Amino acid sequence: MSSQSASLTDRPRVLITGGGAGIGAAAAERCRADGYEPIIIDRVVDHVPGGIQADLSNAEDTARALRQALETGPITRLINNVGVVVPNDAASQTLAEFDLAVSLNLRCAFQCMQALLPGMKQAGFGRIVNMSSRAALGKDLRTAYAATKAGLIGMTRVWALELGQWGITANAIGPGPIRTELFDKANPPDAPRTQKIIASVPVKRVGTPEDVAHAVSYMLDERSGFVTGQVLYVCGGMTVGVASV
Repeated sequence: MSSQSASLTDRPRVLITGGGAGIGAAAAERCRADGYEPIIIDRVVDHVPGGIQADLSNAEDTARALRQALETGPITRLINNVGVVVPNDAASQTLAEFDLAVSLNLRCAFQCMQALLPGMKQAGFGRIVNMSSRAALGKDLRTAYAATKAGLIGMTRVWALELGQWGITANAIGPGPIRTELFDKANPPDAPRTQKIIASVPVKRVGTPEDVAHAVSYMLDERSGFVTGQVLYVCGGMTVGVASV
């Protein structure tokens, strides 16, 4: 049996950063339902069986966690999900906030890709899903967040061009407003600003983590090998008329 066949017929492992809560937790649950074994790296993993605790904003701690995840063999599916929102206006955004956003939203994804890449190349198969955001198209109070989420899309497109020859795809998901703890912290449910967001969604509701997990499931599937370098906005139609065709 070839290494590629083995990676597809055994219970494949999926590395999920920030998989302890919110969208990451929903993606992990969907992965289990799809027959994958999720390997979760997060800041808090007490409630996650086999989870690896790490401060992913720290490059050295991230490297340690990645070594631990790969101790039992290569991982050919990656969900770069961990992220942080640091809402602030452009004049007030601090360098500390900006550096944190770059580290968690961008550097971590790059570091995880590089760690898993040798195993993907050897298998002749790989799936990389980067969790971007609708905010990459522009959103007020989101200088650091929008910049890093747009950066994820840029990396996704480059990886698609460079890695396709090894059977590796790279795609991005762009969630709109999704009801998570992170979203509620930045957008209090009863705030007029939040109500305005909901009113602007064509389907007239906030999305759920499961909505995003469903899109991730498609991108991870072995049958999605002819889709790469794309951004799938899971936003209830909010990007219609904003994102280019």
